[in-house]
Parts: sequence; structure tokens; C-alpha cells
Amino acid sequence: MLAYDYPILGVFWTLFMWFIWIAWFVLLFRVIADIFRSGDLGGWGKALWLILVILVPFLGVFVYVIARGHGMTDRDVQRAQASEAAFRSYVQDTAGTAGGGTADELTKLAQLRDSGVITAEEFDQQKAKLLT
Repeated sequence: MLAYDYPILGVFWTLFMWFIWIAWFVLLFRVIADIFRSGDLGGWGKALWLILVILVPFLGVFVYVIARGHGMTDRDVQRAQASEAAFRSYVQDTAGTAGGGTADELTKLAQLRDSGVITAEEFDQQKAKLLT
């Protein structure tokens, strides 16, 4: 028969402590990254915050989150918005705007040529202009 040496609450307590330990390191590295990314701090300010966070980690992170936590959130939101704007711009440039892409314009020109509104030479001129 197997001995029951590790009660279920001990397992939960161990998992909880692992979770807290991992969360602490995530917060610590996030604060260090924010110190380096912060544009409103000068070099000396960044150095002092970094020294405080490294020498006295719990107190340093606690004070940093209280003093600059709101700015940390604002910088994250601005970074996410800039990333989203860059992505949207890339998608619009790559796929073309709705109804205004090169393929759509060529299709419209071909329809105009086929219906006799423009001549074949005008079609070729407009096509060359679109493709350059």
C-alpha cells in the first residue's frame, strides 16, 4: 500500500506558490522593460530606477508600479495603437483600399473598353499608368 505523504492542500499550496513566483518574475521583467522603453525619463532617471529595482527588487517594483503604473499602462496602450495602425496601413497598402485596388481599376477599364466608352489605345495608356 502506498503512503499518503503529500496532502491535496499541500499540492494546491505548492502550485499557488509557483504561480506567485512566476507572476513576480513577469512583473519584474515588465518593469525593467518599461524603464528602458520610457521616453519621458532621462538617462539618469532610468539608471536610478534600474538600480532601485535591482538592489531592492520587492520595494523597487512596488514603488515603481505605484509611482509610474498609470504611465506604464498609457505607454502600453499607445504602443498597441501604433502597432494596430501600422498593421492597418500595411494591409491597406498590400490589399488596396476597398474598391480602389489595381485589379479593380483594371476590371473597370476593361469593362469600359468592352462597352466602347474608351478605345483600345486609351485602355493601354490607363493600364500602363496603373501598373507603374
